[in-house]
Amino acid sequence: MATPTAHTDAQGQNDIDRNVRQYTDLDLFFSKKATSKDISKVTDIQAVKRSIRNLVLTNFYEKPFHPEIGSGITGILFELVSPTTAVVLQSEIRQVVTNFEPRVRLIDIRVLGDIDKNGYYVTIKFQPINTPNPVTIELFLERLR
Repeated sequence: MATPTAHTDAQGQNDIDRNVRQYTDLDLFFSKKATSKDISKVTDIQAVKRSIRNLVLTNFYEKPFHPEIGSGITGILFELVSPTTAVVLQSEIRQVVTNFEPRVRLIDIRVLGDIDKNGYYVTIKFQPINTPNPVTIELFLERLR
């Protein structure tokens, strides 16, 4: 299994023509448009994917004036890789996405530990509110020293 990165997953073109409402967010990688040299925006499913990735990777007290937004995932990553830790990670991810991302309906979260790499492969499957097809995000979570 190749190590997916959230950056390349969220960078794909994920616009859907049949949407009634299109979601837009700022591009937090601050890439600029070629024509106007303004900051580009991310739209539709790409915006929702990036929002979920940011929620999962954000710690408590990192967002100014909103200390409640975040997950305790970085603290969990310092535990030994085990099935119990994978269940706790799955629970934390489910809680943060359910509480703070109203644009999606969670379908499935899978967490698979990799003892050799000392991290976890995470697959989040969800359905955006305005689209008929489910979408999948794949992340590799590891602790940083």
